[in-house]
Amino acid sequence: MPNAFNFSASPFDCLNQDEQRLVRDSVDVVYFREGETILDVGIAPTHLFVIIKGYVTQLEGSEVTTTYGPDDCFDGRGLVAGRVSSRFVAAEEVVAYQLARQAVSDLIASNATFGALLFSDLSNKLSALSERKSQHELQSLTLSRVDEAFLRPAHFVDATTDILSVVKLFQAERTSNVLVRDTRSVPARLGIFTATALQRAILDGRPLNQLAVGELANFSLIEVQSADQLGDAMAVMLRHRVHRVVVVEGATVVGILEALDLFSFLSNQSHLITVQIEEAKDLAGLSQAAAQITRMITLLYRSGSRVNLIAKLVQQLNARLFERAWQLIAPAGLVVNSCLFVMGSEGRGEQLLKTDQDNALILRDGYTPPDDLEAICQRFSSALKDFGYPECPGHIMVSNPQWRKSASEFGQMTRQWLLLPDGDSLMNLAIFMDAHTVCGDAHLLDAVRRGLMALATDSDAMLSRFAAAIDSFGSSYGWWNRLLGRGDADQPLNLKKEGIFPLVHGVRSLALAHRVMETSTTGRIAALVAAGKLEAAIGTDLTDSLHFFMGLKLKVGLAELATGKAVSGAIDVSRLSSLDRDLLKDTLGVVKRFKTLLRHRFHLEAVS
Repeated sequence: MPNAFNFSASPFDCLNQDEQRLVRDSVDVVYFREGETILDVGIAPTHLFVIIKGYVTQLEGSEVTTTYGPDDCFDGRGLVAGRVSSRFVAAEEVVAYQLARQAVSDLIASNATFGALLFSDLSNKLSALSERKSQHELQSLTLSRVDEAFLRPAHFVDATTDILSVVKLFQAERTSNVLVRDTRSVPARLGIFTATALQRAILDGRPLNQLAVGELANFSLIEVQSADQLGDAMAVMLRHRVHRVVVVEGATVVGILEALDLFSFLSNQSHLITVQIEEAKDLAGLSQAAAQITRMITLLYRSGSRVNLIAKLVQQLNARLFERAWQLIAPAGLVVNSCLFVMGSEGRGEQLLKTDQDNALILRDGYTPPDDLEAICQRFSSALKDFGYPECPGHIMVSNPQWRKSASEFGQMTRQWLLLPDGDSLMNLAIFMDAHTVCGDAHLLDAVRRGLMALATDSDAMLSRFAAAIDSFGSSYGWWNRLLGRGDADQPLNLKKEGIFPLVHGVRSLALAHRVMETSTTGRIAALVAAGKLEAAIGTDLTDSLHFFMGLKLKVGLAELATGKAVSGAIDVSRLSSLDRDLLKDTLGVVKRFKTLLRHRFHLEAVS
């Protein structure tokens, strides 16, 4: 066998030296003419093929479902099942390795990961990917920097300040410690006074308003640098038997790290951000909390957390952030007589890194809003922009009068989108279907949604036009060519257009047709499967594909942020690992098959 066999390509990159030797001893090179059928439906395959040169198409009937190029292998699934279920045809001259079935069986028996990757079941492949990530990319949170944890602000008092004034400061700032500056000492020194030391102050016997805090402060501060690792900070606390350390950057105090916050960070970082949001007294405080969300996402991703769990945490944190911002900006009467909600990926709970705002406001019928409602809403949109959420290019925000109306007006507008559809109204309808309440009276949104769903199936023509958007972003370059390195290989792949949008909107279309009230894509898939409107196997593949897309988009987005670039959503296929590339091909193939199903279901060939 030539020495050129590529053991860096999936699934062969998980083999050890003995297993690689088995491959070398068990392969031959074969040639197929253009148009020649390599494997046909129903036959019992005897070899696994690994392409050296050329391209092979997989067909189900007359429909091309997948294309294989150099370093890709096929048909592992047929080999394991003992029967080929699709037809494989040489799209051009093909040179390939053929690996004997017995060798493949031996490899599967000795290497579970190889078997999972070879058997072309998306769930098994994704499980193998998750296992690899845990093995190779797991980064213990104890290796994180100290300043990546929640640091409480440092409050300073002069050593001459009386204890009673310090206690009042404890209450006002919701803290249990202050740093004490003793400028009379030579050299000047810095100490700490905690709530625990109050016991000694009370037992001292002198009136608290006559007892100086400097007399009872501890001037042997335990410090750590902001760039130190959290594991080291934890060791310092244990060694000195203290519950907090002062965090410094050089000689400058930047905050206090409490033991409770450190352990909370290691177990549940979202809790710490929630505390920051709850304790924020103004928009500046909220902005600091918002800045922690992306950092939390990065740490959770590096630690191997599942992307769907990260997305749920982000949705909860963003909802609480937006709610608190609205409560700080809007008067109480407006808050209780309205419903503030988010839409799009934020509403579906599928948003990870910060993207455009999509929000709206429903006012209770009969309620007279404040005269400065426009200014209030503009301030809210501006606040979110300051938090890192860009303004929506289409102005789908509460600052736009079209997206803040009374309940009856909003209901009329959504029904008009449904009954008198055009391009803009169908887009608005799609966005609104993902609405999720973040503040105020959720019943206002629920009533509008129920009124809309009551009319949902009255027009097959409308449903067809609505579903037709799955083809809105068809790429003239052809993502198969880019994925396989042919044609415009340098053209980046837009994952949202080619994968996420048709999947999400296709599921959304089925949900509208069957009056499914769920707003998340996975929730809609589960409801459709439970109602018998979608096959369970297709539902599983769609769910797995969505989560893979989200994870890949997050991985690339975090890499862009790390290099100071804006998050683009573009995927450079040439930089993907062989396994990611293999999974991307599989998941885009799932979307392609799903679009075929949708075209039949909604008769899209008749839509102009």
